[in-house]
Amino acid sequence: MVFFGWKVVATASVVATCSFGFGYFGPAVFLSVLHTQHRWPVSLISAAISLHFLVSALLVPRLPDAHERLGIAPVTLAGIIALQLGVLGWSLAAAPWQLFVASLLSGAGWAAAGSAAIIAMVSPWFDRRRALALGLALNGASIGGIVFAPLWVLVIAAAGFADAVAILGAVTLVALAPLIWRHLRPTPQSLQLAPDGAVGSAPPHRDAFGHVPPMRAASFVRSRPFITLAAASALGMFAQVGITAHIVMRLVPLIDTQYAAGSISLTTACAMIGRILLGLLLGRADRRLVAALNFVTQACGVSLLALGSTPFVLVLGCVLFGLGIGSLLLLPPLIAQSDFPPADVPRVVALVTAVNQAVFAFAPAFLGVLREFAGDYALPFLVAAGLQLLASLIVVLGRTPMRRLR
Repeated sequence: MVFFGWKVVATASVVATCSFGFGYFGPAVFLSVLHTQHRWPVSLISAAISLHFLVSALLVPRLPDAHERLGIAPVTLAGIIALQLGVLGWSLAAAPWQLFVASLLSGAGWAAAGSAAIIAMVSPWFDRRRALALGLALNGASIGGIVFAPLWVLVIAAAGFADAVAILGAVTLVALAPLIWRHLRPTPQSLQLAPDGAVGSAPPHRDAFGHVPPMRAASFVRSRPFITLAAASALGMFAQVGITAHIVMRLVPLIDTQYAAGSISLTTACAMIGRILLGLLLGRADRRLVAALNFVTQACGVSLLALGSTPFVLVLGCVLFGLGIGSLLLLPPLIAQSDFPPADVPRVVALVTAVNQAVFAFAPAFLGVLREFAGDYALPFLVAAGLQLLASLIVVLGRTPMRRLR
């Protein structure tokens, strides 16, 4: 009999596909569509996208409490609905201020159905195999980029922006609602299952994310390993989110809109390949050096996207940029595992994630303002590449022998 946790993983992967398709990769297409339809400044639309991510960053820390009070299934379903209504508001906006109102709703939905929610769905069901389970569930995020980016362009071209959102939203809700209600309502305790499928009661002392609650002050916050990990990860995510939000707008003048949206599919497909290669090749390698190499690879790709004008150069830029996307999500937890005592690792990862979200929320607006200032995307993309190179230097500066921090 199949362990119920794997059904949760499959459901979480489908949720990730749809939520990332609407809330993470969708804005890159929406930016181009709104600019073309209304001729609103790129910097203004980018600011609305930043508000979307900022609202999510502010609400994510409250997600465990919402799950505890209301349950994961109702919160996730409400998040999907809010995300779709927010995106619908984007499509119906007749004035710029309406974009910002819609971003409040879409950001709240993204908080309830994004990566933190995926982790909360899967973690209570696994212990020894948690890394595998989370990797499979989060692959849905990459699939969301592969599927939804070109799908948005096709459906918007055929039906218009508002109708496209209504159609894809209705199909998504019909597909997700029964899966969420059937597979995310049960808990390991309710089914008398321990993590990984053992029969018995699940340990009661773990929280919704499967972490043991902290027992002492987080003294690691002032340590060099934590500061360098958090800073490098935040800079890398800032560049990555900013490039993802603007990549379609960058490529549309050079290639057809459909192919420009396909660049997101290409980068996310490469992200899956990069994640698999990382798992196969990491071994006993110095994880901070691997992270530095990952940042440099992305910086090379972004530089090609900034300066290139031929299809070969642009495709190569997308490939190099994409190979680093999946690795950048996985490397911070792996570095934390090697640099900190086991009891501190969950709190280190949680704090690094919080710092990342608070910082990268401003990336779309920042690159949008630079684009308006410079008149094209060469400067903002080169600045993003520079931030990735800086991140590669910072992460290496944290290389110190592991010692127990008190």
